[in-house]
Amino acid sequence: MAILGSLVSLAALVPFIMVLIKLFQEKGAGHGILGLICALYTFIWGWQNSSRLNIRNLMMIWTGLIVVGVVLNLIGGGLNATQLPSN
Repeated sequence: MAILGSLVSLAALVPFIMVLIKLFQEKGAGHGILGLICALYTFIWGWQNSSRLNIRNLMMIWTGLIVVGVVLNLIGGGLNATQLPSN
């Protein structure tokens, strides 16, 4: 389950890069570098400008991937925590 969560989280990089490219194009290098360092900035900026840039579907996909990745990683971690250590 954790592997699947990791794959979904890795898939979330694609929308991140697409929005980051838009950020560089719209706001310049300074904001783009900030978005590269802090993905949360890119995520919030993407939602704030989703209608204007026509990237609402992309942002919904990115949000869905983040939520599914977090849930799968939590389930995977929870499953590992409930297993008894073998001696």
